[in-house]
Amino acid sequence: MFKDILIWDKRILIYLNNLGSESYDLFWINTTDIASWIPLIISLIVFVFIRYPKKRASIIISAFVILLLFTLGFTDLTKSYFERLRPNNDMDIKPLIRVLVNARGFSFFSGHASSSFAMTSFAILLFREKNKWVWSLLFWPIIFAYSRIYVGVHFPSDILVGAVVGIFFAYIFYAIFNYLIALYKV
Repeated sequence: MFKDILIWDKRILIYLNNLGSESYDLFWINTTDIASWIPLIISLIVFVFIRYPKKRASIIISAFVILLLFTLGFTDLTKSYFERLRPNNDMDIKPLIRVLVNARGFSFFSGHASSSFAMTSFAILLFREKNKWVWSLLFWPIIFAYSRIYVGVHFPSDILVGAVVGIFFAYIFYAIFNYLIALYKV
């Protein structure tokens, strides 16, 4: 059964990756680059400092940073454990896909997906009662994660598992955050 899942994973990657066209390649190459999302990240930081008192804003930003570091650390440990080749490094599949970025390391699971879904889910949990538009932030991790399939460096299962892990960690950190806020009355 696991072997069948891996076969389907490769087939779905080939299909989705080959939907791309040269006219959209530059967009997706830029989308997959974290630097293109810096304005969104800065906007969220500014929003937090405008919306909350300085001490609470600092705690919120610190929670985001700790969540990000924890998620990326766990992702790296998992990649080292499973050692699954990225599609762009897998000679069985590389000739069948469009490779736009030559990423190194292993693919399972996606750090782009886990970190972006963790940060976005945490933001939604924190701000959902005060801002109805916060749900629109889901656009970021969805498009950011999909870009990894488009450029040929992740399998769909890498994205799906990364998203689930990110959301799970966001809920855990949100519970811890609320506990500490209540405990220290900040």
